[in-house]
Amino acid sequence: MAAEILAAAEAAARQIPPAFPLDATVAVNPFLGQTQENLSQASARLSRAAGVGLTLPRADLAARVTAGEISDDDLAAALIASPAPVKPQDLAWLKTRMLVPAPAPQALPTVADLAARVTGTDWPSIIARSFGLWAAGYFDRGQALWAPRPGHGAFAAWREWATHDLTPEIAGLTGFSAHVAEAPDTAQRSIGRAADRLGLTAAAAETVFHRLLVDLGGWPQHARWLLWQAELKGHSDTTLTDLLAIRLIWEEALLAHCPTLAECWQATVAAHATPLMATADQALDAVLQEAAERAHQRKLATLLSGPIARTDRPAVQAAFCIDVRSEVLRRALEGQDQGIETLGFAGFFGLPLAHRPAGTNEAQAHLPALLNPALTSTSHGNDEAEAAIRIKARATRAWGRFRQAAVSSFAFVEAAGPVYGGKLVRDALGLGAKGLAPSPMPRMEVLLTPEQKAQTAAAVLRAMSMTSGHARFVLLVGHGAQVTNNPHESAYHCGACCGQTGEVSARLLAALLNDPETRAGLPAQGLTLPDDTLFVAGLHDTVTDQVTLYPDAPAPGHAADLARAEGWLAAAAHQSRAERALRLPGAKGATLAHRATDWAEVRPEWGLAGCAAFIAAPRSATAGRDLQGRAFLHSYDWTADEGFGTLELILTAPVVVASWISLQYYGSTVAPQVFGGGNKLIHNVVGGIGVVEGNGGLLRPGLPFQTVHDGANAVHDALRLTVMVEAPVEAMTDILRKHDGVRALFDNGWLHLLALSGGQITARYRPGLMWEGLPPPDPGNSPR
Repeated sequence: MAAEILAAAEAAARQIPPAFPLDATVAVNPFLGQTQENLSQASARLSRAAGVGLTLPRADLAARVTAGEISDDDLAAALIASPAPVKPQDLAWLKTRMLVPAPAPQALPTVADLAARVTGTDWPSIIARSFGLWAAGYFDRGQALWAPRPGHGAFAAWREWATHDLTPEIAGLTGFSAHVAEAPDTAQRSIGRAADRLGLTAAAAETVFHRLLVDLGGWPQHARWLLWQAELKGHSDTTLTDLLAIRLIWEEALLAHCPTLAECWQATVAAHATPLMATADQALDAVLQEAAERAHQRKLATLLSGPIARTDRPAVQAAFCIDVRSEVLRRALEGQDQGIETLGFAGFFGLPLAHRPAGTNEAQAHLPALLNPALTSTSHGNDEAEAAIRIKARATRAWGRFRQAAVSSFAFVEAAGPVYGGKLVRDALGLGAKGLAPSPMPRMEVLLTPEQKAQTAAAVLRAMSMTSGHARFVLLVGHGAQVTNNPHESAYHCGACCGQTGEVSARLLAALLNDPETRAGLPAQGLTLPDDTLFVAGLHDTVTDQVTLYPDAPAPGHAADLARAEGWLAAAAHQSRAERALRLPGAKGATLAHRATDWAEVRPEWGLAGCAAFIAAPRSATAGRDLQGRAFLHSYDWTADEGFGTLELILTAPVVVASWISLQYYGSTVAPQVFGGGNKLIHNVVGGIGVVEGNGGLLRPGLPFQTVHDGANAVHDALRLTVMVEAPVEAMTDILRKHDGVRALFDNGWLHLLALSGGQITARYRPGLMWEGLPPPDPGNSPR
């Protein structure tokens, strides 16, 4: 029995998604633990454990049916595809039943919930407050001046804290400190004892444990991140299990405190022990959600109605990150001149970097969170310059600690407070720094041999489908976002760069591709670059659409090309701002720059809100189509992909990263109380990790309310991502057969997969490595 209980604890821990800290925020699929289940099954699980539904509101979906946005064909196809045994029996019943309001999901109660009903004391809030206060200090990453019990595991540190914390006893939980002191000395033993005292069966334990972890808000998600990081390095971490043991000790104490709850609690345990099965309502809502996604796919099909061919050599090629925010600027840039061609590739540009910025030895990951760094780079200058930067940084830290310390902070306000008046005025008027500050030129810390340079360059060029037809002037444009007074700043940066900007990756790749040793070695790799081709790095500020170019290599022969490209980029930025301003509340194109410096602005931009599709195909399949900033665009030419190694890379890395982004926006929209970041207006940063609402309590993971909502309506249309790939279905099938984790995303409906041929949708993936042929779109409905 003990082994089964501990196995249930491990399984519950795996149901929790990781939450990355604020300095390197990465979008995470909040349903990472449920990818082996379909939407209706996951709805059943998270209804029980978290009290949330996993689809758009039924009334909203029914309104789309009534308005004709979702057709009967969409509904019928979704109904046929549904695997739920309790789905509506036919289309007529579905359309009748969808008009009946859906019951609100209710999580099964914890002992704390039951005790609150009996005693009138809000025990869940007391636990949240007490636990959050401890966790903020324990997990602190340098924000606090001191931390409780440094160097100890979470369970041991909490026990020492809790034996001196009188908050529970003041609230009425007599003897709680003694109860903690008498607990077993390890988390595993405490879990076993609690399971016995709470009467948990092996069948009930997993969802009971999942329920208790959800009850601790974002703190278990941070612990899951610690486990994630450890496992990337081949290690493990027990913090998440420690948090479960802590929460169980509270449950034990409250059940002993209120013995009259025993009967109600055992009924709850019995409910947890019942098999997880979707209800008829959950199955119905999943069908409606699927139908909405098929309706969106129909619209895409009318846009992707055939390729636009290019035969001449482009004057300029510009490779952007696949981020949906690039789609608007790429379209605007291509509209400046017929000689401009754009491409899409993940913003780390294929370089798996750990980078040390100037002034620190701490390495920042500049690659997708799924990968480990293989290369190291730095922006450190000479010893004298580096020493000056570090001295300034230490002085700033010392001044900050003096300003925040428990005693000196009072004298500081009296003596130095008026000095800050000028700064307050400047910040209030948005007169601070303008633009993203460039870093010193990065360089590889370990020099690559000429052969390694050529091999790396060839691998990147093949992955980017840039093996031929190179322009004379090629831009590699990463992206970042200038924001002010925004703790989630890194969430606006490049997800493929682990929450950093794409500047370092773009500049290093440009230097590599311009290197004479690289050029000399490429023919041995089966590739050549024209002698007159110059690569120039750039950085796209997604708040202002300004693109800064870095002509790091002296190239007087390309001065005219540089000036012309800067002019085109400026004109494209103006056009892009005008389009984006229509979506931002209270924005005009000219005011977007001000939003970047306004410390009261809660919506500097919409980020990736609206993302709904991932398209891997030649640009000719999407060029000239207005995709409204809702599609990840990855350049891919399967005819040049011998062995389909690049296709495998796309399906197992960029597609998975895009799914994390899409599903984080989805989860923060449909279940904001669990997966959303709360209200920006009352956020306080805690521990350098995340935010809480107000002055304490539980960590809030996910996207803030203002990121997905304009105050009146949701701006993110919560649809699961549609992946479109122009490649033979046989090749995609072979790749999915090799990668069970990726296949599960498609088999269980967390992503849709459609095959393209000649720029048109020709087949839909079906669970079990099957494909369904699709007719071409109706030309009469094409927007072209």
